[in-house]
Amino acid sequence: MLKDKFGRIINYIRISVTDRCNLRCIYCMPEEGIKFKDMGEILTYEDIVLFLERASSLGIKKVRLTGGEPLVRRDIEKLIEMIKNIEGIREICLTTNGTLLKKKAYSLYNAGINRITVSLDSLDERKYRYITRLGNVKDVLEGLKKIKDMGFKHTKINTVVMKGINDDETIKLLEFALSMDMEIRFIEYMPTKYDRGRNYFISNEEIKKKIKEKYQLEISSYHSNGPAEYFKIKNNFVGFISPLSKNFCKYCNRIRLSSDGFIIPCLGHDIRINVRDALRKQNIEEIDSIIKHAVSMKPKQHAMLRESISESMSYMGG
Repeated sequence: MLKDKFGRIINYIRISVTDRCNLRCIYCMPEEGIKFKDMGEILTYEDIVLFLERASSLGIKKVRLTGGEPLVRRDIEKLIEMIKNIEGIREICLTTNGTLLKKKAYSLYNAGINRITVSLDSLDERKYRYITRLGNVKDVLEGLKKIKDMGFKHTKINTVVMKGINDDETIKLLEFALSMDMEIRFIEYMPTKYDRGRNYFISNEEIKKKIKEKYQLEISSYHSNGPAEYFKIKNNFVGFISPLSKNFCKYCNRIRLSSDGFIIPCLGHDIRINVRDALRKQNIEEIDSIIKHAVSMKPKQHAMLRESISESMSYMGG
């Protein structure tokens, strides 16, 4: 069992399989993009599997594959199949922008993905293009329909709410999720060095007020492995992830692994611990020691109220 110095049990890891993405979302990257890592720096699938074999032996049970955009990584299905064979890993999930889902749905299902979370910040074609700079919302909607028709269960939609950009769409997005029998989670905007000082933040309390004008939100004991606070609405749930206005740090059960092999104990701190060198040497004792050290370095809470996230979400996996 992995436990940090504040008594939190760490059993969940988010792994960024690539820093590359086919979108340029305004809260993640500058319009011109970022300088991507050389492929020689990016962890191989064998590196990731070795890391997870050691992490699972220490207590990691759930894996979420992220990016960048994980579906742009070649043969991502191969990695999923490899992870599926690791003893101790109980759940493999994927977070995607959804633009390639229609194409990849069958292969993901056959490879063994348990659950998919799709980022969707707008239903409006022009607004979606403005937020993502490169995306077509129709691709995402077709992908969501595909995985629904295929029978994927417990699909979640993630929406980053930005003041003056898409906060007027919260009811439409909620109703879309309900119509698809999917959960939606509204996420407070987190400041990054790429927002150029724009004040996008709007609290989830304001979003709840808007929803309550039309729907009844019932307090629920339902929860996932993540940080969302859930409410019952009709026959489904709506979640609120509030890292700034109502931080959930005391319940945090995760660490992150960047695409180039650095363990990130907390999204809101600049702590980066190199495990790539040990993985390339296949030094089991050193890998185990680094994982334990990284968990011991996990801070009590994030610093996002006073500092912006200094690196691209594409690098860290969000």
